[in-house]
Amino acid sequence: MLNYFKWIFWIFIVQFLLFNISAALYAYKFTKVYDAPIAGSVSGQTNVLNKTWRFFSGPLQRKMLSSPSPVFKYKTITFHTKNKLSLEAWFAQPDIASKGTVILFHGWLSNKSILLPEASEFIFQGYSVLLVDFRAHGNSQGHVTTIGVNEAEEVKLAWDFIKTKGEKNIILYGISMGAVAIAKAVGEFSLSPSGLILEMPFESMQSIIQGKARAQGFQNFVIKPFSFFVTFWMGVERGISALQHKTANYVSKINCPVLLQWGANDEYVLRNETEKIFNAIASKNKKIVVYENAGHESLLYNDPHQWRIETERFLKNINSGLPL
Repeated sequence: MLNYFKWIFWIFIVQFLLFNISAALYAYKFTKVYDAPIAGSVSGQTNVLNKTWRFFSGPLQRKMLSSPSPVFKYKTITFHTKNKLSLEAWFAQPDIASKGTVILFHGWLSNKSILLPEASEFIFQGYSVLLVDFRAHGNSQGHVTTIGVNEAEEVKLAWDFIKTKGEKNIILYGISMGAVAIAKAVGEFSLSPSGLILEMPFESMQSIIQGKARAQGFQNFVIKPFSFFVTFWMGVERGISALQHKTANYVSKINCPVLLQWGANDEYVLRNETEKIFNAIASKNKKIVVYENAGHESLLYNDPHQWRIETERFLKNINSGLPL
């Protein structure tokens, strides 16, 4: 009987070690972005063994350059982070007198060119726009992303650039990781925007890892413990507070008007996560809008009519000092 329990003990130890090795590898790859396509990628294979191997060994990801360029007149702006990374942004102004400036931030593994349709809409509404490539994304330098933790610095850099132009009416717009980075930056750097438009922000680092696993067909009994260990190792490897990366905590310091938008078919960010974030927003002047036919995607592309109505109303109300 004693030998039996010893075998069980050693099996448990070996499995625990293998589980942590897998989680550490996944954490490294989850935050690593490559410049070129990955040779030998199995992204097109969908059988159970390949899916399981991809899940436990980690994703292989590459940087998408910001293309195409805007069709409207723009200037290319360069920022530099505290660790000397060069970041690229596009700045454009409307032909008429500007009503303010909207700073746009893209999602994870995306880039600023993805937000050109949204930027064009804001220009049409009479606003200047600044579109920013996060580190390790688009035309910016770097190969490590922290999924919104250190990216809050980019929000501050863009904010400072617009403030130097004398702008007083600044609206921050972000999708997914961009929305989370905005929420973090507002409290961390004591920013005072006129309003925030946050689309599909994830609730925590663990929740976005779980969302990615759900999209691959894995269930919660597998992904919940795995996401915890991946997040833990992400913090160790990248020197960040990954386990404390929680959007609900960030928005509890936001007191300006907030428009929170989400798609009902979002498999990465669940309804209860979105409601938790909305309820945690400190501002009383807030509104949540659900796009019934949208997933984790451009809400403008999914339902341009609803998106235009909601954003135009939001901007009009905050400029007029009206409740949402």
